[in-house]
Amino acid sequence: MSFRLAALAFAAAFSLAAPALAASCGNSASGFAAWKQQFAQEAAQAGVGQRGLSALANTQYAQATIAADRGQKSFKLSYDQFCQKRGCDVIVSQGRKRKAQNPAFYQSLESRYGVPAGLIIAIHGMETGFGNFMGNSNVLNATATLAYDCRRPQFFQPHLVSALVMIDRGMISPGAVGAKHGELGHTQFLPGNALRFGQDGNGDGRIDFNNMSDALASTANYLRMKGWAPGQPYQPGTRNYNVLKEWNAASVYQQALASMGARIDG
Repeated sequence: MSFRLAALAFAAAFSLAAPALAASCGNSASGFAAWKQQFAQEAAQAGVGQRGLSALANTQYAQATIAADRGQKSFKLSYDQFCQKRGCDVIVSQGRKRKAQNPAFYQSLESRYGVPAGLIIAIHGMETGFGNFMGNSNVLNATATLAYDCRRPQFFQPHLVSALVMIDRGMISPGAVGAKHGELGHTQFLPGNALRFGQDGNGDGRIDFNNMSDALASTANYLRMKGWAPGQPYQPGTRNYNVLKEWNAASVYQQALASMGARIDG
């Protein structure tokens, strides 16, 4: 999932006081330990409990996350180059098979949230290859590192608070694994989005983003809550196409999703 929501919206949505954002940022691991102590005070004021604070104290600076954050190049490619690199044709082919194998499930998502099955399947394929690779980075380490890093701390600090709240609530463990920027599960939700838009898709009473039903229901719910108009087109120039910008800010990514979704459903 891309970095797209207003930085301070998450805490307010869950009756958490937004951190004061007073902890000093840094561009290397040298100040991380001191920053964690500062941020722990702000997190406590925002409603984070002891489990979350203990997890924060044990986080480690993730140099691999910083390298990934500085090296995002695929969004600068042309549409054809992007689709070749990301395997759009393969996603469409596999996506059609997945829809045919479980039509009732995908129809239930479409009926409940009004978002076409093809688009949800396209997102699933694009984000994690249909769950085949959901990341190998510690979610908390990645999120804390980006919350400390000077590039955009005001964006990631509310996501860190949300991750800590999720630990408090037992939604994730301190050892949860995800993508390099702390994204979770089948469709790569950042913690703030996971906490705000998560859905129990399989009815087991909990929200688990490593469960496909929960993740895809949450994805559909996210788009619907961001203004998706059921039954309306979503190709370039439409209202629903603009909603895709809420999922990922890169125009080439939006184009790919719109094209693949239509082809999967076609």
